[in-house]
Amino acid sequence: MKRIGVLTSGGDSPGMNAAVRAVVRKAIYHNIEVYGIYHGYQGLIEGEIKKLELGSVGDIIHRGGTMLYSARCLEFKTEEGQLKGIEQMKKFGIEGLVVIGGDGSYRGAEALTKRGFPCVGVPGTIDNDIPGTDFTIGFDTALNTVIDAIDKIRDTATSHERTYLIEVMGRNAGDIALWAGLAGGAETIVVPEYDYNMEDITSKLKRGHERGKKHSIIIVAEGVGSAVDFSRKIEEMTGFETRVTVLGHVQRGGSPTAADRVLASRLGAYAVELLLKGKGGRAVGIEQNQLVDYDIIEALAKPHNIDKKMYTLSSELSI
Repeated sequence: MKRIGVLTSGGDSPGMNAAVRAVVRKAIYHNIEVYGIYHGYQGLIEGEIKKLELGSVGDIIHRGGTMLYSARCLEFKTEEGQLKGIEQMKKFGIEGLVVIGGDGSYRGAEALTKRGFPCVGVPGTIDNDIPGTDFTIGFDTALNTVIDAIDKIRDTATSHERTYLIEVMGRNAGDIALWAGLAGGAETIVVPEYDYNMEDITSKLKRGHERGKKHSIIIVAEGVGSAVDFSRKIEEMTGFETRVTVLGHVQRGGSPTAADRVLASRLGAYAVELLLKGKGGRAVGIEQNQLVDYDIIEALAKPHNIDKKMYTLSSELSI
């Protein structure tokens, strides 16, 4: 393999630039040319493709977002769109592709794989919902952003003696809510993976109030529903005054943490190693701090599981 491509797709996540840098420099180290594909699969279809040099990825390891930009592309879900993308890569002589992104990005890589084009998926999403890896690129940074917000909100919650609800991102996965809630000492964590009972939530608030507790923090994962709706129910059932903070897209930005920079560098380089060995149709990840790779089609068939023991622990520590 003499020439590979790299693209980022779907929602951006801190550390994507570090992964792009690793792909480019690892490939060039092994005398492989690298072409950046801008604006994800949309750019692939439209031929927004440019050769990347060592200097192209200089000074980006510390930056959030993605230098290759990202875009949603419904056309690539069609056979016509996929064939257009393959034709563009043939036009530029690209023989393999590294796709950095989340579930939707992997679906695109899976489609190309089924059409015989070698692809390797690198998990880049703050949601941490990609099977076959303990952590995804961007999760740690987003987590620390949320924890910082929880700490600040707790200060004002203490001052005003109120119940605060914080809605966090994660799509249909509760990892951000669970990890941030446990690290931030939240009294209640509501995630889509487990059923919740409003009676239990409000009873805990009342018990805390009866023993002199002046404030509470409740973390609500967006996959469960709106924190605003939760706050209304809590006020109706308890009479306690509540406030809501929806953190939104601030969670997807910012300079990546050291953990995300290292993870992105390792996974990006490993993806190139696989292509150099002629291995396509793979998804890379990290398990117990060891690099792993799976058949991308098999990986996507696996369910994403949240850590049940951690969820139980969060309930035990918030009595």
